Amino acid sequence: MADQNIKVFPGFAVTDNHLKEAAALFCDNYGIWGKQTKRAGQRVALSPDRMREEYLPSTAATAYARVDVDGTLAGHAFACRWRHKGLTVCWITQLVVDKSFRNIGLATTLLNALRCDTDNIYGIMSSHPAACLAAAKAFCGAIERVTLDYIVTQADEILKSSPISYIRDAKPHGTLFKDESEMVSGVDTGFFVDHDDPNAALEAIKNDLPWPLGDLAEGHEFLLIIQQRRRSSRLLQTQAV
Repeated sequence: MADQNIKVFPGFAVTDNHLKEAAALFCDNYGIWGKQTKRAGQRVALSPDRMREEYLPSTAATAYARVDVDGTLAGHAFACRWRHKGLTVCWITQLVVDKSFRNIGLATTLLNALRCDTDNIYGIMSSHPAACLAAAKAFCGAIERVTLDYIVTQADEILKSSPISYIRDAKPHGTLFKDESEMVSGVDTGFFVDHDDPNAALEAIKNDLPWPLGDLAEGHEFLLIIQQRRRSSRLLQTQAV
């Protein structure tokens, strides 16, 4: 069995070397630019400096989780936390798993490592449905348990309260928000990454699960927001017996 080593770092403790490795993982595994862009077919890349600026701003509470498998960086996740109406939002700002290590639960493992008992709301925007599946599994048990009513009533204000600019500027889109679209819950980010791989993954998922977020529109990402439900003290006492 492969040896997995998971570590979580607060944003201020993330080193330049961490980000150099994270940037390489992202470039090799995230995706390619879509045909609507001047860089169509080229790999989407981020520099270490850009990653620090976008995902680890000094003005926000951030975290970085990474998992090594047999000494090789196999995946990472970045998170940002902020307060919204007295509640703590934990937003997954990036989730990437090496193609050689997919379908063994590493994405969910990374997200579970980032969870905190004081979190009230979890969120993610992603063009890949597998990232949303992992978030649903980590934060509410399964994609079937996602409450769309919560997304439609809370999404706009939660997004606008974010200290991360690309989250704050994202526009909710989909039939949940009374748009005529193939999407149900998404955001218009103007990020035109190629959708061939995400769409193939989505078709496979639809064959096995009731997928609630709709299809993926060009220049958009899926939007998933989950309200953390606290277990009652009575239930906790019962489980402790």
